[in-house]
Amino acid sequence: MSIFAITKEKLSDSVGKGIVIKTTGSWHTVKSGKEQINCRLKGTFRTRGMKNTNPIAVGDQVDFEITDNLYGAITKIHDRRNYIIRKAINLSKEVQILAANIDQAVLMFTLDYPETPLEFVDRFLLSAEAYHIECVLLINKIDLYQEHLQYRLQEVHDIYEYAGYKVIDISVETGLNMTRVDDILTNKLTLISGNSGVGKSSLINRLCPGLHLKTNDISWYHLSGKHTTTYPEMIEIKDQTFVIDSPGIKGFGLTDINRNEIGLYFTDIFKLSKNCQFNNCTHIHEPNCAVIEAYQKGILHESRYRSYFNIFNDKDEKYRTG
Repeated sequence: MSIFAITKEKLSDSVGKGIVIKTTGSWHTVKSGKEQINCRLKGTFRTRGMKNTNPIAVGDQVDFEITDNLYGAITKIHDRRNYIIRKAINLSKEVQILAANIDQAVLMFTLDYPETPLEFVDRFLLSAEAYHIECVLLINKIDLYQEHLQYRLQEVHDIYEYAGYKVIDISVETGLNMTRVDDILTNKLTLISGNSGVGKSSLINRLCPGLHLKTNDISWYHLSGKHTTTYPEMIEIKDQTFVIDSPGIKGFGLTDINRNEIGLYFTDIFKLSKNCQFNNCTHIHEPNCAVIEAYQKGILHESRYRSYFNIFNDKDEKYRTG
């Protein structure tokens, strides 16, 4: 998708509405009808003390006006129906918005080449649940998994299917289950996220031949992914079917969540908590806690309880107190 300035003659008026389809720092590509307008935030808009690294995100509905230099100035961001955020790496800010106004999120991860920590998966799912976003899990590169990883693969299925998530094994390289993935994406706007090197851009290339998004191999020395996608971008892979290709992320810090509500967003823990003795049970130390009992009996997998415990006690998180 190209970014370009337009003349006023291409618009019926010097003001318009559109959707943000790409952000590259201070510039934002807005799609309005068949046109794409290269926009900046209006100067006065930028000074409102926003606590996020990107006050505008891909998926935002915005108003803009054409300036004298024939570029766009964004004057309003409409209310978002949802979004996925994480704690920003830039410590002077509070949050980074990954995408807004999406129908669902697809988290791609790998058990090896590179290995994705399950706590990363759990943090992403927690954030999606907090903002009422349906999430599907894709485990990529299973064509590379030897026998010693097959048990692990089944274990991961058991963990997340018990929690109520759809988990699909795929191989972008061989095309395994690409039809199922296509069906999931059809007629929706989907954020595709995950660590660097798990195959997000390769997946989109497979689903949309001829797109030729840049891809890169993982670092075999460090067994970690190399960043390929630099900026988030919305791509139409077929009629009425859009995906947001996002840069690879190595960590997923949480923000804007009440510590005592974390258990509500672990779907399996929330289900079990209905049998706890206390309504305000933290599932950390209370007696007659159904969650701890399920963990001790192996009903709730150790990795899920460990993630919950670590997140609940993480002193680096900025939890809401109200």
